[in-house]
Amino acid sequence: MPFTEALRLAVATIFASKLRSFFTLLGIIVSVAFLVAVVAVIQGMNAYVRENLTGAIIGTNAFQVRRIPISLGLLSDEEIRELSKRPIVSRADAEAVERALPDAEAVALQSGYPTPVSDVVYGNQSVGGVLIFGVTPPYLTVQDYQIAAGVPITEIDLRGRRPNVVIGWDIADKLFRTPESAIGEKVRIARREFTVIGVVASKGTTLGQSFDGFVLIPLPMFEGIWGRRGTTTVSVKMRTPQELPGAMARAEEAMRLAHRLGPREDNDFTVDKADALVAFWTSLTALLFTVVPAVVCIGIVVGGIVIMNIMLMSVSERTREIGIRKAIGARRSDIRKQFLVETVILSCLGGIQGVLAGWGLAVAVATFTPLPARVSTWSVGIALLLGVASGLIFGVYPAARASRLDPITALRSE
Repeated sequence: MPFTEALRLAVATIFASKLRSFFTLLGIIVSVAFLVAVVAVIQGMNAYVRENLTGAIIGTNAFQVRRIPISLGLLSDEEIRELSKRPIVSRADAEAVERALPDAEAVALQSGYPTPVSDVVYGNQSVGGVLIFGVTPPYLTVQDYQIAAGVPITEIDLRGRRPNVVIGWDIADKLFRTPESAIGEKVRIARREFTVIGVVASKGTTLGQSFDGFVLIPLPMFEGIWGRRGTTTVSVKMRTPQELPGAMARAEEAMRLAHRLGPREDNDFTVDKADALVAFWTSLTALLFTVVPAVVCIGIVVGGIVIMNIMLMSVSERTREIGIRKAIGARRSDIRKQFLVETVILSCLGGIQGVLAGWGLAVAVATFTPLPARVSTWSVGIALLLGVASGLIFGVYPAARASRLDPITALRSE
């Protein structure tokens, strides 16, 4: 029997029983859709962290000199205890790094964890849960912040311990409606009065979380109210990504000299860039990549068993048809080919429907939730391959059983 004839017969049989064919493939459709959708969300999250979140937290073309590394979640309790013995990064450390990097676009010192949260009060209005950061003037450059109205924090604000603040877009929008209306107004933070001198332009939301709900205070004023943070950080912004490796090496050397570390002593600080945050996130999603294939394989196996059982039932129902075909000259290989092609086409259709369903689910997730989703070509390819493989594996036995039927017995079946 030519392959085209087997294909025609298989398609005709499948479409003659559409509802049964659909329920036969339901297990494969669900498994493949799950694979495509989950991988799309994971890939979208990875890309989002790489392209947006790292820039929002660290800044583009930037790295940080930190007391505690970004990948804290990957450390053991013993390592965390050792890290807690490190000295807090100081203004002198920031100055040492700045001297070592005269080509840097900006070098800033900022308060770190634990970040205080306070209400910002204006008249009879207030905004709660606002993050308060103590910073030096270059911080806005490092974070790629643009001033929508007013002016940024200056060195004069730092040296004079002036009670001036720059507020995020969300604060200005909720309290003053427009950024321009906020300039020069007095707000109360932690029972102290501050003057709003600038408003940072909106950066939008990241995973549904706004990064515009903050207040920037000159670092000396901040430390006078909330004290020095345990993770004060030096942030350095270079002009191009290619400058980062050399700049990080020079910053490390400057920090070792500033901390008077000997050649054989380990660093009592960490130099991190956005890659560390990406690696930290990737390590978290790696667990999902180990669980998802197992769940999908279970679904594919269950779907394949269903296909095999339905095909065995089909063989029983079509016993007379098989007998007639053998009586007029069909060989075992022809019968085997017919049923195997039918099973493979069924599983391919299930794979295609699963891919479409998974694609639609991924688009729905990206449209109606804060989670990003990106359908990757390799996940679609693997999904279709699994569909074909399940048809081949689970279709062999029904096809072989059909081919072994005795034509006389088959003709007498009805």
